[in-house]
Amino acid sequence: MAGRPREFDREKALVKARDFFWQHGYEGTSMSDLVEVLGIASARIYKAFGSKEALFREAVKHYEENEGGFAVQALQQQDIKAAINQLFQDAIKLYTQVNHAYGCMVVSAASALSEENQNLLDWMKQQRIERVESLIQRFEQAKLQGQLKHDSDPEQLGQYYGLVLHGLSVQARDGYSEQILLSNISVALKNLDQYLLKT
Repeated sequence: MAGRPREFDREKALVKARDFFWQHGYEGTSMSDLVEVLGIASARIYKAFGSKEALFREAVKHYEENEGGFAVQALQQQDIKAAINQLFQDAIKLYTQVNHAYGCMVVSAASALSEENQNLLDWMKQQRIERVESLIQRFEQAKLQGQLKHDSDPEQLGQYYGLVLHGLSVQARDGYSEQILLSNISVALKNLDQYLLKT
């Protein structure tokens, strides 16, 4: 009598796939890689997720709703400098995890793709643009609340701190230590002081 097939845990499979995509990128991950990592046949992967691209998109969304959700939480802080500081602190903690120092999945997993994957490249680019937009909106809110000087430019500030955030991801992936990255954000935060309205 044949044994019963092993139960398929879709959530666990998604997390495993997410981590592999996160480390190796979309084009650096083959279907055979996914078969090995998930421990299930390709037919079951297709049945559960539809395609490699569909699995990748779902993995990115999973990242954004879980690990990557730190940004949304940090920007909810009332004080703008505290919010940006928390954003960077949490980013560095995530990006430099022991045995998991892959930076930001949205920044690193599909930053360069071949022409055949242009639609996916455009989709990932939009994810990064939306993060910068959320920073711009947060600075606009801070200005309306009287936390920023009247001549400060929320769009410029949002673009700048988005640049810093994405740069931290690249440096973490390149092996820069948590201590070095923290020293870098201290400089970025000092730059913010000149735009703050003293109370």
